[in-house]
Amino acid sequence: MKKIGVMIYSYFCMQEISCLTDGLKVYFDIDVDVFAASQDIIKSEDNFQIIANKTFDEFNDEYGCLILPGLYDPLPALFDERNISFLRSLKGKELLIAGISSSPMLLAKAGLLENVRFTSGMWDEIAKFLDFVPYENMVHQPIVKDGNVITAMGFAYREFACEVIKTLGIDDCKEGLFNGITKEYTEEELTFEMGEENFKEFMEEYLSYIR
Repeated sequence: MKKIGVMIYSYFCMQEISCLTDGLKVYFDIDVDVFAASQDIIKSEDNFQIIANKTFDEFNDEYGCLILPGLYDPLPALFDERNISFLRSLKGKELLIAGISSSPMLLAKAGLLENVRFTSGMWDEIAKFLDFVPYENMVHQPIVKDGNVITAMGFAYREFACEVIKTLGIDDCKEGLFNGITKEYTEEELTFEMGEENFKEFMEEYLSYIR
């Protein structure tokens, strides 16, 4: 399987993609690489300070998916030409592009939504005002998949995670992944045992801290 990348920029929203990225690691042991225009500190919308582990010039054909989080204030990222140039360079590549919330604004400016049906968390007035947004292609639904592009509104972050995972062929998401609490559980169902070997490894590591 090809590698997976996440693109970050000023005021990006971790919450909208963390269900997906954490799920990839916890459930499927798949890491993602985080890309940005530079390795300077980037402030998320909730004031975390993040440094990407790779820059755009390190993104190559080894990657089969790029995930774009939404962003609280889209204008700094939108008018940073490094972001748009990077996205524009992806046009025509065999690559799954997954953008949530307001991030389709960046995809649109890079020309990646031409002849592509998409959804977005953009305010409607803004989507109509920006001449690079193909408003006629915009679908007012929680999640839309068209070809190699998946887009979703911010509140559909669970569905977004499942759609990306299914499209990548990792899992069919039929076992209730990311679906929240859907029933009442018994005590036995919520008693989790790691097994003798795993517990032994944990104890060895634990003891190494207190010796």
